[in-house]
Amino acid sequence: MSKPEYYIGLMSGTSMDGVDAVLVDFASGYPKFIGAYTQSIPTHLLKGLQQLCQPDRDEINRMGQLDRSVGLLFAQAVNQLLTQENISPNDVIAIGSHGQTVRHMPNLDMGFTLQIGDANTIAVETGIDVIADFRRKDIALGGQGAPLVPAFHQQIFTQSAANRVILNIGGIANITYLPANANEVLGFDTGPGNNLIDAFIQQVQQKPYDKDGEWADSGTSHPALLAHMLSHSYFSQPYPKSTGRELFNLTWLERQLAEFNHIKDADIQSTLLDLTCHTIANDVNSLSKTGEIYVCGGGALNKALMRRLAKLLPGYQLSTTSALGIDPQWVEGIAFAWLAMRHEHNLPANLPAVTGASRETILGAKFKAK
Repeated sequence: MSKPEYYIGLMSGTSMDGVDAVLVDFASGYPKFIGAYTQSIPTHLLKGLQQLCQPDRDEINRMGQLDRSVGLLFAQAVNQLLTQENISPNDVIAIGSHGQTVRHMPNLDMGFTLQIGDANTIAVETGIDVIADFRRKDIALGGQGAPLVPAFHQQIFTQSAANRVILNIGGIANITYLPANANEVLGFDTGPGNNLIDAFIQQVQQKPYDKDGEWADSGTSHPALLAHMLSHSYFSQPYPKSTGRELFNLTWLERQLAEFNHIKDADIQSTLLDLTCHTIANDVNSLSKTGEIYVCGGGALNKALMRRLAKLLPGYQLSTTSALGIDPQWVEGIAFAWLAMRHEHNLPANLPAVTGASRETILGAKFKAK
């Protein structure tokens, strides 16, 4: 029996609903899921991150302290996972940490992306080498720095029987298109995933999210509001493209609602859910009218979202990545363990056709524990 090759992937997405730590064994070349642990984000830390993510704020002291605090939180998730799985830090080759995105603005004259969660702190607190800062090399090469998971999807989920789409619905939704009988993979952010429906229910009902889309289902979507939001230039922009809460946020939503203040809150929530579903379906159908679509991320658990999406994609067989052997909750965490493994083996991990970078490259930088 071969010796395990353990890597840990750390992921905290746009929704900021927790830190996922995922333990993966790559000894066979294929990722074998060992275990996972989700660390909740304390309320005071979440509020600080939400303030830092507001585009009109620029607080360097706040960012510096949150960088360390997020690093400590990520390290705590790793240590809890190791205890849960009874694995020694000495047995883990490296941690791949995505960090917490606080700015993603790749389309400026001098584009940039910024993730915090000090990798030095993670390395010291866990005793494990950390690979982090995965996005900025791609941006230095003229790319978007996102999405990065299509390279992982291509390696793990490609097959030749049908057009296959891997749809990740986190705060932002992104798709990876794996066409039949071709190696040419496409991938890009379609637009809002859960971030607007989460933000609106948090504002109106003080609930963290709309469980199963029940509140959205209690309302009736407003066609004129939906058409108004769908007219945003991002949705017709050609790929490569990526976006984030810098564009799609409550401030943006308030502007969209300026002429629709007579609409009931439940109807707004339903329309926001339709915005997510229509922007995904429009992009998927533009690539191919038929195929298979496998959903991962928090959106895979939203029954109303999945039901509405299925209606908009009649030519597709719709299911979650569980059908492919990977729990939809852990796909991104496994992807960052895979990115750490690629770095450790000096292998490129970006896809220029997806991000727009000028060439393939090894992603990330290593932060030593000792």
